[in-house]
Amino acid sequence: MNSIRQVPTRVKSRRTEASLGAEREHFDKQQLSSISKAINSTETPVKEKHARRIILGTHREKGAYTFWSYALGFPLASSSILSWKFCHVLHKVLRDGHRNVLQDCMRHHSSLVEIGKLWAHLHDRYGQLVAIYTKLLCTKMEFHAKHSEIPPNLEVTDEVLERTAGTDINNVFQLTVEVFDYMDSELRLAETVIRQLNTSIAISTLTSGQCRLAPLIQVIQDCSHLYHFTVKLLFKLHACLPADTLQGHRDRFHDQFHSLKSFFNKARDMLYFKRLIQIPRLPDSPPNFLHAASLAKHVKPVVVIPDEDDAEQQDDDDDEPEPLIEVSDTSASSLQSQPQLDIFDQAFGPPNGGFDDRDLQIESLKRDLELLRAELERVKAEAQRYITQLKSQINSLEAELEEQRAQKQRALVENEQLRMELEATRRRNAEHESVQTTYIEAEKRAQATEQRYNMLKQKHTELVASHAELLRQSADTVKMLSATQQTQEEVERTKQQLSFEVDRIKQESDLKLEEQKFEMEKLKRELEEKMAEVMRIKATLQSSEQTSDQMNSSLTALQAEKERLMRSVSEKEAELSSLRQTAQVQQSSLQQERERNSRELGELQGKLQEKTNQEEQIKRKILEEQFALLQGTITEAESIIQDAVAKLDDPLHVRCTSSPDYLISRAEATLGSIDKVKKGHADYLSNMGDAGGLLRALTQFSHLAADTIVNGSATAHMAPTDHADRLTENCRDCGSQSLQYLKELKSKTSLQRADPAAIRAVVQKILHLGQELRPKGRDVGKEELGDLVDKEMAATSAAIEEAVRRIDEMMNQARKDTSGVKLEVNERILFSCTDLMKAIRMLIVASTDLQKEIVESGRGAASIKEFYAKNSRWTEGLISAAKAVGWGATELVESADKVVLHTGKYEELIVCSHEIAASTAQLVAASKVKADRNSKKLPVLQQASRHVNEMAANVVASTRTGQEHLEDKDTMDFSGLSLIKLKKEEIESQVKVLELETQLENERIRLGELRKKHYEIAGVPLQDASDGNGETSSLFSPASTSPKPSKPTLLKKPALAQKPNLPPKATFK
Repeated sequence: MNSIRQVPTRVKSRRTEASLGAEREHFDKQQLSSISKAINSTETPVKEKHARRIILGTHREKGAYTFWSYALGFPLASSSILSWKFCHVLHKVLRDGHRNVLQDCMRHHSSLVEIGKLWAHLHDRYGQLVAIYTKLLCTKMEFHAKHSEIPPNLEVTDEVLERTAGTDINNVFQLTVEVFDYMDSELRLAETVIRQLNTSIAISTLTSGQCRLAPLIQVIQDCSHLYHFTVKLLFKLHACLPADTLQGHRDRFHDQFHSLKSFFNKARDMLYFKRLIQIPRLPDSPPNFLHAASLAKHVKPVVVIPDEDDAEQQDDDDDEPEPLIEVSDTSASSLQSQPQLDIFDQAFGPPNGGFDDRDLQIESLKRDLELLRAELERVKAEAQRYITQLKSQINSLEAELEEQRAQKQRALVENEQLRMELEATRRRNAEHESVQTTYIEAEKRAQATEQRYNMLKQKHTELVASHAELLRQSADTVKMLSATQQTQEEVERTKQQLSFEVDRIKQESDLKLEEQKFEMEKLKRELEEKMAEVMRIKATLQSSEQTSDQMNSSLTALQAEKERLMRSVSEKEAELSSLRQTAQVQQSSLQQERERNSRELGELQGKLQEKTNQEEQIKRKILEEQFALLQGTITEAESIIQDAVAKLDDPLHVRCTSSPDYLISRAEATLGSIDKVKKGHADYLSNMGDAGGLLRALTQFSHLAADTIVNGSATAHMAPTDHADRLTENCRDCGSQSLQYLKELKSKTSLQRADPAAIRAVVQKILHLGQELRPKGRDVGKEELGDLVDKEMAATSAAIEEAVRRIDEMMNQARKDTSGVKLEVNERILFSCTDLMKAIRMLIVASTDLQKEIVESGRGAASIKEFYAKNSRWTEGLISAAKAVGWGATELVESADKVVLHTGKYEELIVCSHEIAASTAQLVAASKVKADRNSKKLPVLQQASRHVNEMAANVVASTRTGQEHLEDKDTMDFSGLSLIKLKKEEIESQVKVLELETQLENERIRLGELRKKHYEIAGVPLQDASDGNGETSSLFSPASTSPKPSKPTLLKKPALAQKPNLPPKATFK
């Protein structure tokens, strides 16, 4: 009984499991369909209905497991548009998906980073956008994973934001910086998208422009919330920190404000956004964070996404609406049988003589359905109107609520600010008083010190002056003493002379008196006889007495002079003693001053010794830091070279190839870097305090050496076995020698003897091997090669002139022979061809001018022919490019002539236009490779090349337009065909399609073989090529100067684009 009762339950459980499995299978199919339709390589925007189904799927399974399981299978590395649309869908899923989506996405964070790094190193417009978009998504996921309170759609209240920021000012500061970084990522993506639209002249109404603009809707939504968060956090920071500390935050906010306002204004003017989103308007000026009352004026920007009244139209035929009701098997079988009944009725007619009640029921049901649809549309419109009104009321109420909160916040902030200003004012007053007191005391001390210093200085000056004066006075005194002594000696001598004269006079007078007595006696005896002689003697006696009186008076004067001189000498001696005392006093003060100066000198010498010791410590520290930097640089260089050496044995590296020319350029650059390393090593040994030159040289050397090793290995993959083995072995030796040299530089003991000579020898071997692997061309003489360039340029110019003349003749002939639409088509094609020829002529002139400038600037003292012979490979490429341009112009004229005469195909004209564009690109590349980057003629050549490409595009456009006008498109008439005949015609059409596809595939294979043969002929010597195909190449023939040159043999064509198999670091030219 129990088993019988449990049978229905088991049957019901099995039915439930079956229904759940079917429902899960239907859900997986629906998700796969939506994901594959939303993420594809078509340049169209993601449809909203597919994204909405994906988002509903995340809510249904409460995560993004299904989305990531399907998304990881897409080849994101092969298509930039596919990666762009994947990032867009992921952004929408993060914003509007289930809350567990963030955790599922964080598991694939590293994959998203790798995709961004891959596309960042590729020159692709969508690739650059993908690199920026992945950085934005990584920043978004990291921010919301760290701050789980803030959902990925950023729709939170101010209370949640306050709770997230917390009360710790450091956390608020850090959160503000993270919001700034978040905003920078959003604005960088928006600016890049708009800049690409401006440069590519894309229109927002086209699918190519809408594909780029579609993700900006989510960017606008994020930016509006991030702007509000930034304003709130900055006001909170300014309420707690001084204004000077937040100067950097204010500057960064002002830059983001102006960028965001410019982005909103540009997006508001685009027609694409007008029906999809209502973009808010930002204020004219940013908020003033220094004034707390400005918070009340801040209004939160609100982005409104209007709901569409009509459902999206289903563009794809395979889009099926989601079933809302489960249809039973019976109804399905009835529906399957219904078409059979309809076919039976069509074949034999309805029963009952052409009348059926079901027709009436169907008509009534259709009318009821139309009424219900009208009623449903009316209800939808009314509901939409109510929704719009309620949204406007909600917005107004939110604005009022925000205003009330702002007023409350403003009051709190003003109160807090006033309290802080009061405390700050009190602190400033107290600090001002203490500072004022300190300032007064310091000023008094400074004045007293200055006065003492001035007094000491004045005293020192006076002492020096008095010392000098005393020295002068002492010298004068010594001179006066010597003069006085001389005068005293002269007085003594005069006194002795006078005493001697007096004695002599006395003796004479005694003698005279005796003589007079004798005479008197004689006179007495002879008185009577000699009376006249007596009178004469009396007169003589009187004169003698007078002379004696004069001598006495002069002696008295001399005695008085002697006494005066004695008094003067005594006075001078007293003055000299006082001066000696003063000099002793000054000498004692000078001695004290000298002792004090000696003490100060000792102190200064001690400080100087300490300063010298500090400088020596600093020098030692600098030397240690410089050596530490050198060791760090050497470690990084070793890792770079070890990574390059590891790629020699990496099986993934086997598929990488490189050219011998690129290997030679890398080896030459490495040799130059070795010279720089040697010079930097010598400079470092001479001055070990400056290792900058050696660090820069080592950095450059490590990258170039690693590049040489990797490119040498890649070149060996395409080389013969012997050369490949030698090249690989030399690459290993280069790596080992480089590591040994770096190891010697890393140690102080072996730093002096480190020598890169072994590395130079190995790199030179690699250079010689690269030169041996180079494709060899025929040797051409200097005069022949030098003249050949000018001849080919002249031949190309002549071919262009001949082409213009022939086009004019064809235009005149077409005007005579044709009329109407054919004449209009022919004139349009010939006019575009004429414009193309003129553009090519301008390109030839610009290329010739740039070539002359290159030769004049690079030949130096050599002649022009020697310069061409020295740069033979560049000259060969230039000649080949010039021939290709002339040949393309001639072929274009021949094709245009055939098209005008209705004997040729329009496709030939299109192919010739493409060939001319490729040839001009080759000529520009050949001219640009040796041009100076600052040359004024290089932009002229590039502009002429762009003009040639535009004119070639015009030729293609006019040709296709003319082809569309002249082709007869017959309308298909199926009125006389039965069902069997239609099926037969359909089968025949499918057979023809398959035949044409087979022919197309075979022709593409043939084209690939032709290009491969072309590459082989261009890469071997010309003699071998001529022997192999039986033709004589005219690449270096000087006689090929006719206006219609033969098609040249190109030296090398670029390889077809391939998917990279290595990280961007290991890509090669």
